[in-house]
Amino acid sequence: MADADDIEETLLGGPLRYTRKEVEALAEVPDEYARRIWRALGFPTPPDEEVAFTDGDVAALREIKDLLGHDMVDEDMVVQLARAVGQTMGRLASWLGDVWLQRLGELPADEPAAADLVAGALAATEELRPAFERLLLHGWRRQLTAAGMRAAATTAAAQSDPAAGIAHLAVGFADVVSFTRLSRRLDGDALAAFIERFEVTTAEIIAELGGRVIKTLGDEVMFVASAPRAAADIGLRIAERFNEDPDFPKVRVGLAYGEVIQRLGDVFGTPVNLAARLTAAAHPGTVLVDGDLASSLPDDTHDVTSLRPRPLCKDAGPWFRRVRARSAAR
Repeated sequence: MADADDIEETLLGGPLRYTRKEVEALAEVPDEYARRIWRALGFPTPPDEEVAFTDGDVAALREIKDLLGHDMVDEDMVVQLARAVGQTMGRLASWLGDVWLQRLGELPADEPAAADLVAGALAATEELRPAFERLLLHGWRRQLTAAGMRAAATTAAAQSDPAAGIAHLAVGFADVVSFTRLSRRLDGDALAAFIERFEVTTAEIIAELGGRVIKTLGDEVMFVASAPRAAADIGLRIAERFNEDPDFPKVRVGLAYGEVIQRLGDVFGTPVNLAARLTAAAHPGTVLVDGDLASSLPDDTHDVTSLRPRPLCKDAGPWFRRVRARSAAR
């Protein structure tokens, strides 16, 4: 049976050797700033006398010190990066842990690995770790490239302010109808499978049609697209996909277009608030868009129907519209 020391030493790549003070001294990083880094990564600050750090932690803090020597990098930027890494890696690690435990739990009771789930998961993780790390690095490089291309496009756009993170984007929300009532009828495994199916389906559609997932909230996904037409196509495809599935509840979508602030992988602004309210107002299986997005759609691609006025957001007009693909309307 693997104990806590085995888990830490295997997954951290070495034994715990240092207290917090010793790590900071070896890396030559000030105490208060090191505390900010640990908190940003999502870890509590251990007591001064606790041996809780490895040679890898020393190396990481030294990397941070080296980063701070670059003219374009300051302390706040590194803390923001550490926060993003902590949140992203925390979710990824939780997902991987759940998958391993589920996979090992499915083994027959007489299988040797099933007798010790922790030891089995630890051995499998260590065996596959190099491949996972290479995949993680490749995925990061691809995403970094995509982010660089978006930044270049934003810089070239006349209505954008890249220094302030301001850009014109279409923002959308897709929401599962009656999810709360449905979740009360499902056990844990069925609910997890339901959410996984929704997230996978929507993520594939968004990526295929040129959008980008901003976040998922269980029964809801938030996405953006540079082009209003792409956003409309994404919303319609999502709604249609679940309309065609008798075993899945209908999904409603709200879209808005305008100036947003992009910060740390998230977006903020009136279009975000308006898209969320449009989603709540949409009928099951339909897509509602604001006037700005509707007026930006090419005339020959979609049918847009004006609906009765309704105040949705104090910063936006009262008009909103239902959109359908032109080919589907015929």
